Amino acid sequence: MTEANFTGEPDGNTELLRGLAEHHHVATTFNGWDGTRREVSNETLSRVLEALGVATATPQAQAESLAEARLQPWRRMLPGSVVVREHRSTAVAVHLPAGMRADAWIVLEDGGRRELDWPALPGEELDVDGVLTGRTLVPLPAGLPLGWHRIEVRAGERQGETVLVVTPERLTTTEGLDRRRAWGLMAQLYSVRSSRSWGIGDLGDLADLAALSGGSHGAGFLLTNPLHAAEPAPPVEPSPYLPTTRRFFNPLYIRVEDIPEYGYLHGEDRAKVEAAAHSLAAANRSDQKLDRDATYAAKLAALELVFSVPRSFARQQQFDRFCAAEGAGLSDFALWCALSEKLPADDPRWQQITGPDSAWVQEHRQEYAGREQFHTWLQWICDQQLENAQAAARSAGMEIGIVHDLAVGVHPAGADAWMLRPVLAPGVSVGAPPDMFNQQGQDWSQPPWHPQRLADAGYLPYRDMLRTILRHAGGIRVDHILGLFRLWWIPQGSGPGDGAYVHFDHEALIGILVLEAQRAGAVVIGEDLGVFEPWVQEYLAERGVLGTSILWFEHTPSGPRPPEEYRQGALTWVNTHDLPPTAGYLAGEHVDLRDSLGLLNRPVEEERAADAAAQESVLALVRSRDLLPEGAGGTDNVQQTVEALHSFILQTPSVLIGVALADAVGERRTQNQPGTGNEYPNWRIPLCGPDGTAILLDDLPANSRFTSLADLMKDAI
Repeated sequence: MTEANFTGEPDGNTELLRGLAEHHHVATTFNGWDGTRREVSNETLSRVLEALGVATATPQAQAESLAEARLQPWRRMLPGSVVVREHRSTAVAVHLPAGMRADAWIVLEDGGRRELDWPALPGEELDVDGVLTGRTLVPLPAGLPLGWHRIEVRAGERQGETVLVVTPERLTTTEGLDRRRAWGLMAQLYSVRSSRSWGIGDLGDLADLAALSGGSHGAGFLLTNPLHAAEPAPPVEPSPYLPTTRRFFNPLYIRVEDIPEYGYLHGEDRAKVEAAAHSLAAANRSDQKLDRDATYAAKLAALELVFSVPRSFARQQQFDRFCAAEGAGLSDFALWCALSEKLPADDPRWQQITGPDSAWVQEHRQEYAGREQFHTWLQWICDQQLENAQAAARSAGMEIGIVHDLAVGVHPAGADAWMLRPVLAPGVSVGAPPDMFNQQGQDWSQPPWHPQRLADAGYLPYRDMLRTILRHAGGIRVDHILGLFRLWWIPQGSGPGDGAYVHFDHEALIGILVLEAQRAGAVVIGEDLGVFEPWVQEYLAERGVLGTSILWFEHTPSGPRPPEEYRQGALTWVNTHDLPPTAGYLAGEHVDLRDSLGLLNRPVEEERAADAAAQESVLALVRSRDLLPEGAGGTDNVQQTVEALHSFILQTPSVLIGVALADAVGERRTQNQPGTGNEYPNWRIPLCGPDGTAILLDDLPANSRFTSLADLMKDAI
């Protein structure tokens, strides 16, 4: 990182460059985690603007870019999209030669039509490329229904249209929680295995965990890690937060034996699948690092055999309807999977295969049709098993059911980066500046949405992603929801500290999220942790989006936050997957781990002392509420302390209370250490007990720790 970013000196920034950055919603300063205002360097601003397609190489180029940016809206009859809230007065800007009137109307989602009144008074005028152009603000009628509509304009031979999205003022799906709140488990599904798993937890296990926690212990929801698709064949990326696509699901989680066609396998094929399952049975009881590659290789071979079984007439109709509903997005994803299986990442043909519409694809697509259908079928099976999991959750009495997790972004060489290249920004990745727990910052190596190009695409890629995730979900947790307001962009080759915040149209992104959740009947939970302006949480609450509160992070200027001061509209947990489970946290293992990996920016003794003091301040508050005996806490009686901490968060008014499954069984190891790759086995830790012995889903009903904590939650809710 450059010193300029952290000294407050702008290292030669010019007024012109900063003005250009601000016009494109690139912040020229930011507040560090210590509250210090810091300047973004000229080099960073220039490279971020270049990623947005803005020329900055010389002062003249900057001046021309600024002039172009100011004229650009005037060159278009209509904006790329219009997103409004229901029941609010608004208008759409229409640009035509000065004095020209037009006919304008709205085509509703259901095919209806609403005429728009053209204003009698002329609007603002400006010379655009030698043509005097007028801007007319055409009011939209009140009472438009929620949904995806279209504005159309005709002026003589000129015609234009744009997407109009009417979003709810507020998401109403959480209103019942104000009267009866819910508790639920958070589980890393891949780590939760049963005697029927193939070494990795699957969607059958998800259904069973929902049935157990809901039916036996009164849980109202089950939050799982992102289930987004990884690579189509081994080796696969272990992080569920670095998927190849966020729209489609990971076939690794398929329960092979639950596919109806599995029952019609005969002879040698049936024996092959049974042998594969048997060969991986021992892995279910292993306490060693999870091996996704071995499981996925075996499952793919088995799934190919099941795929070859003829489908009944009814089953084939269901498959055909699924393919038709998902359309080109699904077929393009399946094609990418087929291509990625056959062509290595360094194959020079990828230079020609720049996207699904490239000439190479048009010429060769038929060659991959069979494999494309296989990957399409895998998504259909995922969809059916996700539907079954949600049905199991609701049948067990869960009011919400399965809550899916939405990752921030995607792998830079994945399917979305290939399919959605026109609406992604090149040459940058997203991450986070240095903070208290990640003192060197984070680079998540994910390409961000290009704000303007996404808007010009009518936000359809964003909508389609949300619809797929929400189809069989009772809720969605949005990881780093602050990224819908602004994201930390890091130019390629720079350190995590050498970035800048790029602001997005949060009114559009949050509005569409709320609209799609409202239609799905799902709750939305935003992970709103980190550095942000206070109005952000207020805005999310206004739109009906729940926040996230983590016990260890909730502080006021006078110390740990008393439970009655927590937010009502939030999911409150003791910890997070980026920290060790409570047993490990109490032992200070997060400090030891970061020290061993070289992630601390101060002596480890200082870090331990500060962490111990912070922990003790929380435990002292818990003792003051008579939830722990005087002097108790720490590592003396971990189960007692874990239950006391959960009793503490039960005293908050938060409508959702979460319990990490790892806490419920006494696991100590963290799932993820931010800022690391292979230095630590992130996302590969199996669920184990305090003695390091693997715990299966089958073991949970007789597990005294699990039962005690789950019943504590059930009795208190």
